Amino acid sequence: MSIRNRHPDHDNHDDDLHDRGLQFDLQTLVQRRHALKLLSGAAMIALVGCSNDKDSKPAASATSSTDASPAAAPAGTLAATAAVVSPIPASATPLSSCTLLPSESAGPFPGYGSSGPNILTQSGIVRSDIRSSIGTSTTVAKGVPLALKLTIVDTKNSCKPLAGAAVYLWQCDMNGLYSMYSPGVTNENYLRGVQAADANGVVTFQSVFPAAYPGRWPHIHFEVYPSLAVASSSANKRATSQLALPEDICKIVYSTTDYSKSLAALAQTPLARDN
Repeated sequence: MSIRNRHPDHDNHDDDLHDRGLQFDLQTLVQRRHALKLLSGAAMIALVGCSNDKDSKPAASATSSTDASPAAAPAGTLAATAAVVSPIPASATPLSSCTLLPSESAGPFPGYGSSGPNILTQSGIVRSDIRSSIGTSTTVAKGVPLALKLTIVDTKNSCKPLAGAAVYLWQCDMNGLYSMYSPGVTNENYLRGVQAADANGVVTFQSVFPAAYPGRWPHIHFEVYPSLAVASSSANKRATSQLALPEDICKIVYSTTDYSKSLAALAQTPLARDN
């Protein structure tokens, strides 16, 4: 997967703040709580959805969250177009083709009951802004703001959008910790959320840029479900994959003070050695 991107726009700093370097500018942006603009062209990501894949389920038609039994849709595979953006542009790059992407591991911290509690059954998990915890905690994850936009399409139906498909997305925080699992954040559930695709097959998430930690390239996990109606159980997932974030954007974000440990971790684990 390749994601085209551009460097962040800078605010109009006072004259005495010029020429202090990129790191100073980024630190100033973060301190002012401005979103680092990470705009990419849409990258085609196709998710394996064949019937013989162990993570595959029959495709479902678009349904609302109140549907108890979604109707079956024509058999096909799923694809996702991903754009790392902030803010999200009015129009995304048009879909032109679909290329299959093999399924990726959900990793050890999925949070859907396979090892620990099932976040997918909790009230409030269906949301676009995933930066805060839900339930008894209201802790908000800190970090450089990040907006994610994915488009889910059917590869066997001329890449037409799959309205109503549900996406569960989760990631680590700016310290490389996973809510619900990592020491210090086991009582949190931030940076996890579910969204249903709109009529154009689009889902959006407001998050923070994840850290890099030893052994892994910076990434974001996600799974696709036929609909919200069946997204409360991982048994119904249609596909599982991960987004690998662009190296040049990672270096920009990790040059800020709050991500200082990530810069070293990024250098230690090239994408080619990502486990």
